[in-house]
Order: sequence, then C-alpha cells, then structure tokens
Amino acid sequence: MASILKVDEMQGVTSAGDITITSEGGSATMQLQQGVAKGWFHYDGSGTTFADSFNGSSATDRGTGSYDMNYTNNMSSDNYSFYGACMAGGNRHFGGSGDGTPGINTSNSNIQIYDGASLGDSSHVQSAMHGDLA
Repeated sequence: MASILKVDEMQGVTSAGDITITSEGGSATMQLQQGVAKGWFHYDGSGTTFADSFNGSSATDRGTGSYDMNYTNNMSSDNYSFYGACMAGGNRHFGGSGDGTPGINTSNSNIQIYDGASLGDSSHVQSAMHGDLA
C-alpha cells in the first residue's frame, strides 16, 4: 500500500533549509531547494500582462521586444539561470540580456525577443529562473 505524506511545511533537522533527497538511481543526493524553480512567468509580450506567474511582481515594457521581469522575492546574487522561449510566427526567440539594460540582477531580469536581427514583440512568452533566493 502506498503512503501519503501531508504537510504544510518541511524543515531539515541539521538546518531548516537543508533537506536532502536521493536521486532516482539511488547513488546521488541533492538539496531539495536547489532543484526547484524560484520563479516563472507567462506573459503577453505585446504589453506587460502576466497570464500567470510565480514570484513575479510585474513586467516593465522597455520598448519593442524588451522587457524587465520584476521579482516578488529577490535572488541572492546575479549568479542564477534565467531562460525562456516564445511562441510566435516567424523566427522569434529570446534569451536573457547581457548588455546591461539592465541584464540580470537580483530583483529582475531583462529579456529581449528577436525576430531575425531586430527586436519584436511576441504574444506568448514564457521564462523561468533557477538559483538561490535572498
């Protein structure tokens, strides 16, 4: 018979934020909090409206194809992974901006959507981040 564990909060014994789980193969372990997304966004790139989000407070439109995704809870440093994709016609794609406008920092990330060589809006844009929360 399968067991069901129902809890409202989990804490490690050694440290509250240190919960270790065993890998599927049983030979490796990892900290649970390291493996979960710290935020994700699904938004309409023709404006700044979130269709849904987790740890997203707002979006700032910086012009055609350039947006800041603002976080509810900051990251601990700017050394985290921010990535995404968009669904639109043509050859549109995007990645986190590293050009300092503002790029990736602890409170938000700038994304830019390119259609070939120029910036362009997309109606369905998804992004997420992994790393350490502050």
